[in-house]
Amino acid sequence: MHAWPASEVPALPGQGRDLRIHDTATGGLVTLTPGPVARIYVCGITPYDATHMGHAATYNAFDLVQRVWLDTKRQVHYVQNVTDVDDPLLERAQRDDVDWVRLAERETALFREDMTALRMLPPRHYIGAVEAIPGIVPLVERLRDLGAAYELDGDVYFSVESDPHFGEVSRLDAAAMRLLSAERGGDPDRPGKKNPLDPVLWLAARDGEPSWDGGSLGRGRPGWHIECVAIALDHLGMGFDVQGGGSDLAFPHHEMGASHAQVLTGEFPMAKAYVHAGMVALDGEKMSKSKGNLVFVSRLRRDGVDPAAIRLALLAHHYRSDWEWTDQVLQDAVARLGRWRSAVSRPDGPSAAGLVEEIRDALADDLDAPAALTAVDRWVALQEETGGTDTGAPGLVSRAVDALLGVAL
Repeated sequence: MHAWPASEVPALPGQGRDLRIHDTATGGLVTLTPGPVARIYVCGITPYDATHMGHAATYNAFDLVQRVWLDTKRQVHYVQNVTDVDDPLLERAQRDDVDWVRLAERETALFREDMTALRMLPPRHYIGAVEAIPGIVPLVERLRDLGAAYELDGDVYFSVESDPHFGEVSRLDAAAMRLLSAERGGDPDRPGKKNPLDPVLWLAARDGEPSWDGGSLGRGRPGWHIECVAIALDHLGMGFDVQGGGSDLAFPHHEMGASHAQVLTGEFPMAKAYVHAGMVALDGEKMSKSKGNLVFVSRLRRDGVDPAAIRLALLAHHYRSDWEWTDQVLQDAVARLGRWRSAVSRPDGPSAAGLVEEIRDALADDLDAPAALTAVDRWVALQEETGGTDTGAPGLVSRAVDALLGVAL
């Protein structure tokens, strides 16, 4: 599966700071000091609908992580998956009487278009669950051989008790885990499971559903969590720098994935930091496909909204915060974009060297994009009020905003 084209990241004078970011597993800020190549895995979409603002906010957060690392002169090895076979996708295809493969291909293509328009840097490896199945099957077989997996009516489940570190990613108690498992794709009430929290690794073939050769597992399809584990281990190995996604993935997805990987390899931890973006609401409720309260990036683009304004609307909120999309949020972003573009179109302005360092400092401090926007606002206001004589300043501001914030002026 191919990703989307990369936009050029302008070079800036000087060098960025190491990133200090909130780690869900420790509950506090950690300073990341990757080697020459920083490694990040971000969980991708299940392609049964278009990219909504919650998706965009999540991928914007991890795009900033990449930009901070690139500014420290590191390379970035970024991997993202596409869950192109899963219950929600199959259910939507059946509901709409469309082929599930075509539905997945159509929505994945639209996602690529949205990411390109928003200037999100693409992953080096963009891997679909279906193409990962040949690598998933041996991992499930190994977990079974290690005694960490068991069969139930043809399905194969992972035993969470096989990992002594289970629970250390989300830091939730058993009651909270059971509740979230039921809400987020698990089956805690299925009779016969050793532990209600045990997640499925391999689903035996069902009538009317796609299935693949599972070797000694029999025909079937993979569970959700093992998909990402197989892809991450194959392309990044253990101990990569950041596992990222929305806050609703901390449990069960990232918790289960970490346990799968840790039992498979005997190593700990799977990732050095588990980083989660907040949720975006509309009309007082979290945006979700099940609720249907979605603001789509593609629809805004079709309505003539500049993608740079959409990105500024996202950047105006701290990545870890839960916030609400409103018309005012978009109007403020459109106005800000207009002021910034007007400012950098002038022949000169006040020195921008200090501004570049302010943006760097803000982003290195737990991706504080709102503080970075405020710094640019101050420079723009100073130019409007007093002008300046630095002919290189507008160009430097434009390059810095592009390189560090992903907004083309």
